[in-house]
This record gives sequence, structure tokens and C-alpha cells, in this order.
Amino acid sequence: MKLTVLVDNNVYIDHYYFGEPALSFYIEDENEKILFDTGYSGVFKKNADLLNIDLSQVTKLALSHGHNDHTGGLNMISSIFTRQKPQIIAHPLTFLPKKEDELIIGSAVTKEDLQVDYDLLLTKEPVKISQNITFLGEIPELVDFEPRKQVGETKLSEVFTPDYVLDDSALVFEGHDGIYIITGCSHSGISNICEYAKQVTGIQTIKSVIGGFHLFEEDLQLDKTIKYFKSNQIASLYPCHCVSFQAKAKIHYQLPIQEVGVGLQLEWK
Repeated sequence: MKLTVLVDNNVYIDHYYFGEPALSFYIEDENEKILFDTGYSGVFKKNADLLNIDLSQVTKLALSHGHNDHTGGLNMISSIFTRQKPQIIAHPLTFLPKKEDELIIGSAVTKEDLQVDYDLLLTKEPVKISQNITFLGEIPELVDFEPRKQVGETKLSEVFTPDYVLDDSALVFEGHDGIYIITGCSHSGISNICEYAKQVTGIQTIKSVIGGFHLFEEDLQLDKTIKYFKSNQIASLYPCHCVSFQAKAKIHYQLPIQEVGVGLQLEWK
């Protein structure tokens, strides 16, 4: 399996790609070519072109959740997928309207828009999207230090109600030596995601985690998250997108973390 970072907040020195506060990964596993999130704008396509990645060959498009820093690029997909239409996989709540105060933070493309041209699979349950990769669906609360936190509001019926981002999901790759976890923002809690990935796959060894961990403050949750990482002896950590410098520094003090930036490529077996 090969993963390429198409969009992240960070870009490497002397590597001239485009960055934005968002996330998108391109993943190849066996015969499947998977786009995981689309960033905030068309930057994912610009970077793919610079990296010589042909997005028109994508077979699956998986969305971690419905916030616009992960779904904003959906506005562009009709111009990319002209020869073949990838299946789109997401949680059923992904495309509901979302706002924070008066700011619209949800997907500008609706479920109804996508269903016209795409096979749209909306699932709370885990589902295989390639030979070795599973979309985890809805993540349960499995640890006591990562309760669901409100992020703005969502329109579940006629009115807006507090949004606890139940649509937040992730991917897990089953390698020869353990599992590798790929997250978008981890609103569900990065440790909850890791624990659920172990349950779904039946594999207890976590080799690596890449993505947004949604950690910002130096607080008890961060301390317990570091303890969780250490107890699971995770070999490599790649926090990016929605992880503050302070959180990265505190993790790195106890567990070496890897720098992530647009253009990073990882290969897992």
C-alpha cells in the first residue's frame, strides 16, 4: 500500500507544492486507487498534477467527515472524473448542513447532488473498500478520556442542533505485521479510533498512525493519549493537519513523531 499526502497545513522546505489548513491523501492498494478527503479547495488537484498522480483513475473516494476542510474539493470532482466515476463512501450524516455560529462549515455539495452521477455508499458500519483497507464507519466511545465534543451545529431535521460529529470516521490498513490507521480529523478521538480499528480487524498490533489527531491543548486528554500511544507501542506517528505545535512537542518529548507535509509518501506492506 502506498499513501501520498496531497493536502496538509504543512509544506516541506524546497518542495514547491501548495498547502492549506485541510487534508487529502491519495492511497493505492492492490487494484484500488483511493482518494481520502478532498481538502478545502482545488489544491488537492494542483498537488496531484505536480506529483504526477492521475486522479481520473481513482476508483474510491472516502470521506472522513463532512466539514468543509475535508469536503471542499468535491466542487471539482465533476471535472476530474470524466472517464470513470468512483464510488463515494461516507457516514450517513456527512452531507447534512453544518454551521458554527453564522459560518457554514459543512459540505457545499449535497448528497442529492452526488447521487445523480455517483454510487454513494453511506454507512455507519465498517466496510472494506480495498483488499486490505476498511472504512470504519461510526466510531464508538471505547476509552474514558475522549468524550464526544460539540463542534458547531448540524441540521438533523428541521432545526439546527448541537453537532458531536458522529460522522467522523477513519481508514485502517491491514499489513503483514499489524494495522496502520489513517485519520481525517479524529473528532471521535484518536484513541477511540485506534481501539475500534483493533476490534474491527481483530489485530491488536498498531504499527503506525497518520492524520489529524485533533489535539490542541496541553491537558489531561493529551497526557492520556500519549500514555495510550506508549502502551500500544506504536512504532511511528505522523500527526498533521489539526494538531497544535504544543501538542506535537509534548508527544515528541516522549515518543518521536515524524514530520508530515504535502508530498510525503509512505509505503506499508
